[in-house]
Amino acid sequence: MVLSVAKLTSVTDYLVVCSAETDRQVRAIAAHVDSTLSVKRVFPLSTEGASTGQWILIDYGDVVAHIFRTDTRQHYALEKLWSDARRVRVPADMSSAPLASLRPVRKRSTRARQHG
Repeated sequence: MVLSVAKLTSVTDYLVVCSAETDRQVRAIAAHVDSTLSVKRVFPLSTEGASTGQWILIDYGDVVAHIFRTDTRQHYALEKLWSDARRVRVPADMSSAPLASLRPVRKRSTRARQHG
């Protein structure tokens, strides 16, 4: 699920929320996201929670990915917390989606630096 939160917070523009059944699957998803974007020279500003695998947060500045174990996702219910956020439609087949629009991320966006 992708949530557009730009109008609700100055921290990021989008939240990506997904889940998996096991810690190992959560870590595998996070590793795949990191390796796929690294090939495109898009690097995270920070990564949290990788050692436990229950909830991994990968901060790309304008996009923050939350990768949960299913029970942890239900417990924290980010979808309810951000219920005012607009849901962004994601194509079912991302293999044809262009990654060219992603620019290398080296520092936090201007808006985020100004607000915190």
